[in-house]
Amino acid sequence: MYVLGIDVGTSSIKVSVVEIATARIVVTVQYPEKERAIISPENGWAEQAPTQWWGDVQQAILKAHATQKYVPKEIKAIGIAYQMHGLVMINRKHEVIRNSIIWCDSRAVTIGDTAFQAMGENYCLTHLLNSPGNFTASKLAWVQQHEPHLYNQIYQILLPGDYIALQFTGQTTTTVSALSEGVFWDFQQCQLSAAVMHYFGFSADYIPTVQPVFGEHGTLLPDVAAQLQLQPGIPITYKAGDQPNNALSLNVSEPGEFAATAGTSGVIYGVTDQLVFDRQSRINSFAHVNYTNDAQRIGVLLCINGTGILNSWLRKISGASISYAEMNHLAAQVSFGSDGLLMLPFGNGAERILQNKTLQAHIANIGLNIHSSAHLYRAAQEGIAFAFKYGLNIMRENKLVPKVIRAGKANMFLSEVFADIFVQNTGVPLHLYNNDGSIGAAMGAAIGAGAYNSIQEAMQHQQPVAVMMPDKNKMELYSQIYNRWEALLNEKLSNPIQSL
Repeated sequence: MYVLGIDVGTSSIKVSVVEIATARIVVTVQYPEKERAIISPENGWAEQAPTQWWGDVQQAILKAHATQKYVPKEIKAIGIAYQMHGLVMINRKHEVIRNSIIWCDSRAVTIGDTAFQAMGENYCLTHLLNSPGNFTASKLAWVQQHEPHLYNQIYQILLPGDYIALQFTGQTTTTVSALSEGVFWDFQQCQLSAAVMHYFGFSADYIPTVQPVFGEHGTLLPDVAAQLQLQPGIPITYKAGDQPNNALSLNVSEPGEFAATAGTSGVIYGVTDQLVFDRQSRINSFAHVNYTNDAQRIGVLLCINGTGILNSWLRKISGASISYAEMNHLAAQVSFGSDGLLMLPFGNGAERILQNKTLQAHIANIGLNIHSSAHLYRAAQEGIAFAFKYGLNIMRENKLVPKVIRAGKANMFLSEVFADIFVQNTGVPLHLYNNDGSIGAAMGAAIGAGAYNSIQEAMQHQQPVAVMMPDKNKMELYSQIYNRWEALLNEKLSNPIQSL
């Protein structure tokens, strides 16, 4: 018997099938092979079509079936992970009203900042654990203000994973974890925030039925089952945002445990049992997958929007024939510090660690006679690792101090150069696992279906495939380069380039 895990990413969909009895990964596939684009009608905007996600999910599932490594009808439950904070609006016919305004969209920053002041900073931080900032509630308020003809059609609002579950089941549900990532949840009252709904004028009817993360979120419709060669009536037993899900996949669920990812965006995610918040909202706190009112588990998230997307951009402008593996190989030929070349990776919308400033990416100190494309590749990986260090310093200010960071050997962590730069700059040992979000979603489905009694039982056989340790000499060398990078960052923050 098997479980199916789906990870709805920004650039593609990943699907994994896992055998329940052994936790063996049977197959993992990605669709499409070429990265999906982000729709950007205006500078700082970022949208995607939910119907495209659903089409890609179906194709990914059929691609997994085509490997013939399992019998599709023996899949017993489905789990879904998804890109966080995206706004999906549906009408009474369950039709999508407009493209999803996704996580890295910056249009609602001013709305969120105004709400932060109007609702009261102390209330927002102690009850919501965040400023409304650029999260889902603020995105919905933007539609309310700027597209009232669409806002008036709303029946319910969904997160991306809620929408995919709806397509499977015809039912709408959400979770406390999802509501908290949208900044709709009051942690003090343990309920939907009446203050947020009142301030923005949102109807509570917009919110679907709240279910546990590990619980039933509907069962597979017969016509969808037939199309996807699955058994009708199998349940969706797990839904979680990509970062809480990534933490789950790495057995990060208890206080003091930390996970990291470096895909389109970069994240360090730490779990605590305290209602932690940053006074400047540079890091954010949400309900983790195992959060309950009685045993509060808070995931504290450091997010850098501009991470793998910088690597992707360099690949595009280099000519798409070059692979990421080749870029990593070339980067490894360049010495520490990229011969003075520095990069700020912040070119993918407003950055929370920079207090929601849209700084854009920058390349500094180009020497036309010495720098090559290989220098660009290494400088990008160094700049991304420096951004992680900058953000981790903020987490440490808030008494979140990792002793070990766990990450899947995927995306940028496939690069030994990047992984080493990450370790030498954070100063924290890194444990790498053969894991990804879709595998985490599959294991979440198994837990939700009752195949395991706990997260720890489900993940008990996990072993790291690599352990990387800080090196004192490398750390000292990188410290000097980081200081130059941070000086460049402070200079750009003091004198940002204004859009024409």
